[in-house]
Amino acid sequence: MKIDEEKCTGCGLCARDCPVGAVSMRRKKAVIRADRCTWCRACQRVCPEGAVLEAESMPPQAVQCQACPVNCRINPGFKGACQRYENRGGDLVRITPLHTFSLVEETVGNQPPELIRRPIITGIGAGTTYPDCKPAPYIVHHKRQDVDVVTVVTEAPLSYSTLMIKIDTDLPVGEEGATVQVGKARVGTVMAEQYGSKMLTMGGVNLLTGRDGLFVARVMTRMANGEPVRLKVKGGARLEIQVGQPPLIDGKRPEKMRVGCGSATMGLFAPLFKEAADEVIVLDSHITSLMSLHEAGRSVGARPTGVKLRFPMSTPGRYFGDKGKGWGGTSIENPSEAIESIDMAIARPGMRIMITETTGRKAAFFVLQPDGSLKERPLPAEAKKAVEAIAQTCEPSLVSALFMGGTGGSARAGVVKYPLKLTRAVHHAKACLTVGGAPTFIMPGGGINFMVDVGRVKKGAFYWTPTPALICPVEYTMTLEDYKEMGGHVEAMRPFSAVVPHEVLD
Repeated sequence: MKIDEEKCTGCGLCARDCPVGAVSMRRKKAVIRADRCTWCRACQRVCPEGAVLEAESMPPQAVQCQACPVNCRINPGFKGACQRYENRGGDLVRITPLHTFSLVEETVGNQPPELIRRPIITGIGAGTTYPDCKPAPYIVHHKRQDVDVVTVVTEAPLSYSTLMIKIDTDLPVGEEGATVQVGKARVGTVMAEQYGSKMLTMGGVNLLTGRDGLFVARVMTRMANGEPVRLKVKGGARLEIQVGQPPLIDGKRPEKMRVGCGSATMGLFAPLFKEAADEVIVLDSHITSLMSLHEAGRSVGARPTGVKLRFPMSTPGRYFGDKGKGWGGTSIENPSEAIESIDMAIARPGMRIMITETTGRKAAFFVLQPDGSLKERPLPAEAKKAVEAIAQTCEPSLVSALFMGGTGGSARAGVVKYPLKLTRAVHHAKACLTVGGAPTFIMPGGGINFMVDVGRVKKGAFYWTPTPALICPVEYTMTLEDYKEMGGHVEAMRPFSAVVPHEVLD
């Protein structure tokens, strides 16, 4: 890469964002060190003046990396943009060696042994002793594999709690950071997009203790219990969502979530696309792909077509889409509008172009005319086969939710006399925390903050109280030996047979 000094204004963005430190500023102009530069094009992408130009040819001793679509060109003794590969004497060498599990075991940490992963009883229907100045309502012991195991259960009111909602769809719901409302009450926020899904949060201590806190707690409880909830995103969509069901978005009910972004779709189906057309465009609001320039397309023999897309390029064949209510969640309403221009010096009359989405929901087929215009034609059999393959590979569009809360407060006093020992036992996998019997993920750091898939908790297990807070069934299971060491309330223990005399465990 090189700098056009007349265009360079000395803003310094290229030096700031160069991943290999190849760009520096001298006399308020950018300078690129040729031997260190990897042609990753980061400088070109961030330059607001278009002052970064590509060199005419690759350095003779450089090696082109094929590990990702950036395709760095790495000179001897230097690393690529990702810092994973180095050119050592003309060979690209992976910097980090392959790790066996034994090399990461200490970092991964312990997992609760099978013996204590399932509670003896659950907190559903247990009641509570909050504030916990006395032992939890049920402390039950039972033998498993000749080992005495204890489960302590309670229903804990959690005002520091949140629901993270995942909506599987490529349809737009609203901008990141937008307010989520029920009526005029704010109940949450649009978070971000994950792979094929839109993410919302609902609740949190600030909303729960705010003006509409009681209403927020009630809506969260309905959501956690698998009931339908109607939401409105400010400036965005109207939603009806229910855990385990497909969403309703502005009156539309998507059947499929996308198979992946446009680039992933190209990677999955390039052989079928090559049979279907000379050029294929997969429209997607995240990454739109163009077969002729995409690595997957080139690997199956796709040739240059002269097609240029209207979206900004990320890496060859991959483009940053925009957001809208059109094809693939972009602003494209008419599929041919995705094409900015076609270079007729490269293209040829009769060239076939297929445009589709990452769900296979819609597809169009065009034939290039001698004057450079496109004429739409019905999808031929090969094109239909490719689109049907996308649709059949997509998973159903569903709504799911994680409940996030913390049990590191006074609720511990009802479990043990030494609360810090309980916290450490949970983090060191000597005590297993479950919610209604469902497994949890314990977040690192201090306290006992957990996440649980509400779809794995029995419906109706969550309640709310006008403190306001959500009431959540909680279980701690551990060996009797470890429970005693934590200062457990052994005087309040009861055998399982005395609590549920007519059931048989395990």
